[in-house]
Amino acid sequence: MDVMPKWAEVVLVPLISLLLAAILSGLVILAIGEDPIAALKLMIDGALGSTYGWGYTLYYATNFMFTGLAVSVAFHARLFNIGGEGQAMLGGLGVALACLFIPWPHWSLGLLGAIVLAGAFGAIWAAVPAYLQAKRGSHIVITTIMFNFIAAAVLNYMLVNVLRPKGAMDPATARFPEAVHLPTLHDILAPIGISFSKAAPANVSLLVAIVACVLIWLLIWRTKLGYEIRAYGHSESAAKYAGISPVKITMIAMIISGALAGMMAINNVMGEAERLVLNATEGAGFIGIAVALMGRSHPLGVFIAAILFGFLYQGGAELALWTSIPRELIVVIQALVILFTGALDNMVRMPLERIFLALRKGGN
Repeated sequence: MDVMPKWAEVVLVPLISLLLAAILSGLVILAIGEDPIAALKLMIDGALGSTYGWGYTLYYATNFMFTGLAVSVAFHARLFNIGGEGQAMLGGLGVALACLFIPWPHWSLGLLGAIVLAGAFGAIWAAVPAYLQAKRGSHIVITTIMFNFIAAAVLNYMLVNVLRPKGAMDPATARFPEAVHLPTLHDILAPIGISFSKAAPANVSLLVAIVACVLIWLLIWRTKLGYEIRAYGHSESAAKYAGISPVKITMIAMIISGALAGMMAINNVMGEAERLVLNATEGAGFIGIAVALMGRSHPLGVFIAAILFGFLYQGGAELALWTSIPRELIVVIQALVILFTGALDNMVRMPLERIFLALRKGGN
């Protein structure tokens, strides 16, 4: 029997962790001579106080949903995929090829093509470390993180030597044709009478990310394959005894994980930049690890955690713009959230378990 009820596991532990991170962040802001209450108000106003702020918050959150889901699927199979950054880079290359070299008649068809190629490129990039783990025993953490550097080198070569327009100095592709420009939330909501900022980059890929959350929930908790992935993650020896192939689960889980990370590129490459540039991922692959940890590898938790980190990114940008709080300190605040919701999870969990155990004994 679990010591804590499920609601406490899913809601109370992350909430207390967030509160502790907020208190410590406030003390850090106070130490440099700024007002933490005013800073929090500015973050809330900048990230949630207007449709412009919401647009950027949801744009960042879309990236984190894809990478958070990618890490979550691998987590369920007891695999630590740190290669989301590289897989997203190669996913961006797939998006660029789909948009530049296939004459799509409409953005919806272009979106489907971009999803397929982005997912395929990300999946292929994740399949190699998966094979090395399954067949050769190479540790997935080492191989995936090294593949990030290889992906960066491949992307740099492609942008400088292959895809850069003639005469251009910027290591980037040409702008995608207008036919494949994705509608923004302003374009989607305007026909039903809802006003939304035209300048905000949030686009239809947010809906794709939400659909991905639902599909991953169905896969992990409502299919035989999902049961096998979870069983293997809980106990490899028991799973093997039940006839579940470790090679099969390792390969499938990592391929799905890589495909999800690669699909992030439909948001930042196809939806926002409308061309492929260097460093388009901006660390979203690594933030996905924190999102998965905070969301307890559950799609609903990943969705909520992605919104929170979107808020931190957009709110942090507002703080850096309008106060003397340096941008580096915003990274520290984000790191504190990751620290308390991930690395120091047991610091909150263990006292809560003792409290619930004492309440259960007292009730008896």
